[in-house]
Amino acid sequence: MSNPIRYDRHARRRMRWRGISETEVEDTVLDPDRVEPSIRGRTNAYKQIGDRQIRVTFVETENGILIITVVDRSN
Repeated sequence: MSNPIRYDRHARRRMRWRGISETEVEDTVLDPDRVEPSIRGRTNAYKQIGDRQIRVTFVETENGILIITVVDRSN
């Protein structure tokens, strides 16, 4: 992969609490249903995975993609 995906500690914690896998996060970022700009140059990517709607907030840097936070929006 040309842009490696890295995870902020906050994102890892949120993924663990919400039962969201790295595969689900990567699918959301690399093949989103919808994308919109967020604050401070970040991007929100959304994807419906089964009965869950996942939102991933990330920033693209010269070193790859940094995942900032992950949310299950279906609750």
